[in-house]
Amino acid sequence: MMIIGCDFHTRQQQIAMLDTETGEMVERQLQHESGEARKFYEQLAKPVRVGIEATGYTQWFERMLAELGHELWVGDAAKIRAAVVRRQKTDKRDAAHLLELLLAPDRFPRIWMPTPAERDLRQLVLHRVKLVQMRTKVMNQLHAMAMGQGLCRKKKLWSRAGRQELEALPLGPWAARRRQELLTMLDQWEKPIAELDRAVEQQAAAHGQAVRLMTHPGVGPVTSLAFVLTIGTADRFPRGRQVSSYLGLDPRTDRSADRVRSGPISKQGSSTTRWLLVEAGQTAARLDPELRRVYQRLKFRRGSQIAKVAVARRLAVRLYWMLRSQADYGELTARLVRMRGSSGSGPMEKSPSRR
Repeated sequence: MMIIGCDFHTRQQQIAMLDTETGEMVERQLQHESGEARKFYEQLAKPVRVGIEATGYTQWFERMLAELGHELWVGDAAKIRAAVVRRQKTDKRDAAHLLELLLAPDRFPRIWMPTPAERDLRQLVLHRVKLVQMRTKVMNQLHAMAMGQGLCRKKKLWSRAGRQELEALPLGPWAARRRQELLTMLDQWEKPIAELDRAVEQQAAAHGQAVRLMTHPGVGPVTSLAFVLTIGTADRFPRGRQVSSYLGLDPRTDRSADRVRSGPISKQGSSTTRWLLVEAGQTAARLDPELRRVYQRLKFRRGSQIAKVAVARRLAVRLYWMLRSQADYGELTARLVRMRGSSGSGPMEKSPSRR
């Protein structure tokens, strides 16, 4: 069997390959654009196991290895680097370190990877979110221009009457040009965003897990589909705290002796899913009594920004338990009420984690 530790870069890769039958060791650098990497992997006799760190721009490499029938292991980059003792870092040493971890499979920190179809659906959600964010930036610029001229309409600025008032504002030649071009961009984005919204609704309706998450107040097709595609199989997380850590919603902690200092959230994982959870959490806090109490209490003590993130963290844990326990919003809240009101047997016996 061929085992290859691959230090992957955008234009090239450094490999350390071991033939387990003969003991032959090969170290080599392979170029991507020239086709050298593909020719090298094509000539290898199966079975072949390749290990890389989790990084971007590897879709073509993963697809190529799958076509050739080779096995690819993707490892947690942070855990792989933490296992390195020496401070000297080179591509050859990184490839050799990956090979060393692959030779002891229980040491290689292999991570879950989405399927090609799930990755493509992620692009749908990402594209919709990015277009909406760009539209919001344009709308904010137009709002600022209107307020600078004494026109304060808030959401009514985007009504037909508000649009007419905005277009009728007396501006200088360059400000008028900026206003017109911003309005043109805003109009151009309306149609593709509407099409993407319909596509997301269709995909979410066809996904049973996303349909279940949409029973929670404030969670729509975009948030539910993004959460399912990001989390994958809920059983791979033993606790809700690991889900919030995976999404980067947990605070960074500096603990030394008796001193514990909590900082801002780690912001690891998918920034798109994290942004959607914060947005959905604001709506959920208006509709769900418990989340509303959490938001109001933290807003009074720590401010609205920290309260929004805290609600998003609780919402993420709730959605995780809905997936883990296969329960919709009504069933989950009923279990929580019974758990709080139970006595004698202990609350953990009725927790969803014990199902």
